[in-house]
Amino acid sequence: MALMPVAEAYAAVLKDAAALPEETVALQDAFHRTLSRDIAAMRTQPPVALSAMDGYAVRAADALPGARLKVIGEVAAGRPFNQSIGAGQAARIFTGGVVPGGVDAVVIQEDTTRDGEFVVINEAVTAGKNIRPAGIDFREGDVLLPRGSLLNDRALALAAGMNHPRLPVHRRPKVAILATGDELVPPGTTPGPGQIVYSNVFALAALARSEGADVIELGIARDTLEETSGGIRRARDLGADVLVTTGGASVGDHDLVQAALTTEGFDMAFWKIALRPGKPMMNGRLGAMRVLGLPGNPVSSYVCAFLFLVPLIRSLSGRTMIDHPLEQARLGRELPANDKRQDYLRARVTAGSDGVPVATSVGAQDSSLVAKLVEANALIIRPPFAPAAPAGSPCTILRLPD
Repeated sequence: MALMPVAEAYAAVLKDAAALPEETVALQDAFHRTLSRDIAAMRTQPPVALSAMDGYAVRAADALPGARLKVIGEVAAGRPFNQSIGAGQAARIFTGGVVPGGVDAVVIQEDTTRDGEFVVINEAVTAGKNIRPAGIDFREGDVLLPRGSLLNDRALALAAGMNHPRLPVHRRPKVAILATGDELVPPGTTPGPGQIVYSNVFALAALARSEGADVIELGIARDTLEETSGGIRRARDLGADVLVTTGGASVGDHDLVQAALTTEGFDMAFWKIALRPGKPMMNGRLGAMRVLGLPGNPVSSYVCAFLFLVPLIRSLSGRTMIDHPLEQARLGRELPANDKRQDYLRARVTAGSDGVPVATSVGAQDSSLVAKLVEANALIIRPPFAPAAPAGSPCTILRLPD
């Protein structure tokens, strides 16, 4: 099977990846969820004119330097003064207090001197000063949170202010992760001869959760068709929207993932892509469940998940922004010519003196080097057959999650 170009593989992974069904959740449970409908304000904010400062509510025409105004009442937040202010009068007012009738300005208390039942104006004030007009933030019916918005902390504050105790969102994608390999042991274990400590699941699960997915960790399947098939069936029985496997996707005698998937009825879209790291990646469908078969090497596994799993989760979540943003930078060190595979080099990006980011390869690019992956904060994209590039050459980068 010929190597599939990265762009075609990306399109295949996202094909028909429509947003999952809607559900309504309490506001406190909506963080990092995606809105399934436009959300309009159910109220005007503020509903009436409010004071922006502590001071005195006055008529600006009366508030000239040296003026003595009679204080006829007090206004605190939540305690309006239900009387209009006339000529030569004022009301003590505090931040958030409803501006009384007849008032068109608030003099801050620092610009006044209190004299018994009078207040002396020390600094003039203009009409509208220190007053928040009704609707200055938003008005009833304003659509402030459109469909597809990712609900961050600030969006939740806005939704609450708009008087929404519950929000319509898309269901979270369920991502099941299955590791395969006789050589794998969990952290905290003393590896035996030929064994390695398994690390992929921790990065993949964190990456999926950071994008709003629910993660099902299926553990490690040993290199038997029975165990591998059993893990695949568990993912399907648990209602996973996406099954991610790591390891066992290549061509060795112990690489059983493809065989196990085929036994279960796998419809493969592609296997092997023109990508480094990650050539043996696999994709397809098992009924309604999407499958991403990632390589076992930890860097390959992570880079493929970042490039393909993250956009898939975003699409299933109903997000409007799916793709990773590309940035332009310049190389901090020279790079050799590339071969037929699109390369994603781990790099460290720093600020350039002229404002253009500088992307410097972290050195060794072997797909087993997790320490180098952690050192990186971006990927330099090298197209197939890109010529050698000296330091200072323009390049395209993808920022890794911070």
